[in-house]
Amino acid sequence: MSQILRRETHSSRAGASGIAAVLVILLCVYALLEAGVRAVGQPPWLVDPGTAAERIIALPAGISPLLLGAGGAVVAMVGLYFFLHAVLPGRRARHLLRDPRIAVVVDDEVLASALARRARLAANVTQEQVMVVVSQRLVVVNVRPTSGSRVSEEAVLAAVQAELEEMSPVPMPAVRVNLGTSGVIGA
Repeated sequence: MSQILRRETHSSRAGASGIAAVLVILLCVYALLEAGVRAVGQPPWLVDPGTAAERIIALPAGISPLLLGAGGAVVAMVGLYFFLHAVLPGRRARHLLRDPRIAVVVDDEVLASALARRARLAANVTQEQVMVVVSQRLVVVNVRPTSGSRVSEEAVLAAVQAELEEMSPVPMPAVRVNLGTSGVIGA
């Protein structure tokens, strides 16, 4: 069961692994092609492997610094992409809800909708005046009050926290409430 939940809450590494495998395969096929062409005594298809090795050893001689820098930047970006995919957790925008009988996985958008409804009722405002953003560790509730009426930040915070405790998502995010400085007219 825990493997299924992990698969649902974490993104797959299959895409990055597939790209890396294709790049390595293409490089090996090219090296095999050049070696085969050289073995039968034909001129190299693109560059002779021995000449390529000599040019790499002689770097940076014969190459403009701008081209060398651009090539280095491209190689560094590709390396950074694969490194970050390997190291970062790759979490999806989902939370687990505790239930003794079944496994429940909920998108953060669904949590945000439920929390926005609770915040809207606590603040006594319309649906358009509340926006909730749910991330892995934080819930941000933005409320734009109606002009002339006061909204209690503590009441909204308590209502959202009570809703979160009732749902008990894993991991439990912290809550922050932001009240707008300007009100909405005629809501």
